[in-house]
Amino acid sequence: MTRIVLATHNQGKVAELRRILGDLDVVGLDEFPGAPDVAETEPTFAGNALLKARAIAAFTGLPAVADDSGLCVDALNGMPGVLSARWSGRFGAAAGDRDAANLQLLLDQLADVPDERRGAHFLCAAVLVTPDGAERTVEGRMRGTVIREPRGTGGFGYDPIFVPDGETRTTAEMSAAEKDAISHRGKAFRELAAVLPEALAAAGRS
Repeated sequence: MTRIVLATHNQGKVAELRRILGDLDVVGLDEFPGAPDVAETEPTFAGNALLKARAIAAFTGLPAVADDSGLCVDALNGMPGVLSARWSGRFGAAAGDRDAANLQLLLDQLADVPDERRGAHFLCAAVLVTPDGAERTVEGRMRGTVIREPRGTGGFGYDPIFVPDGETRTTAEMSAAEKDAISHRGKAFRELAAVLPEALAAAGRS
């Protein structure tokens, strides 16, 4: 069985990828002490994911999968985008709950934006990098609307203020399975899962 390293210490993400990839052996960075902590310095989601996957493939000698994702708001010209996780900057860090600070800052910035202009999408770039340098990149999107008050206790980040198109609930009000079925991450990783066997076989022949 092919072992694949997911470039994260988040066991929830590891479990999610294991569900999607099925018969592949997926492990996280907890199994590789000393693995580099890669700074996300690129201006695109795909660029940041590739930074992480390249570093981990080189460190472990195994095929590596990484992703980067965020919320892109139409009225903010696609921001917070790649800055989604650190949108509130040092103020969020000082507050101790960066997710809550990011969410509140975004709501404040959209306070005067009418409902019909509060469209947004989540975007996820997922990549595979093999030790010989082969790379595959896929993307998944989830369109929706940013509402005015948080609802729900599930998920994380901006989930409590995002209602996907065709839904009345926020992604924080959905079960994990319901969210996975329509989410940007779910779409990206399912697409990556579809090309993984071919990509790994090609890497093995090179």
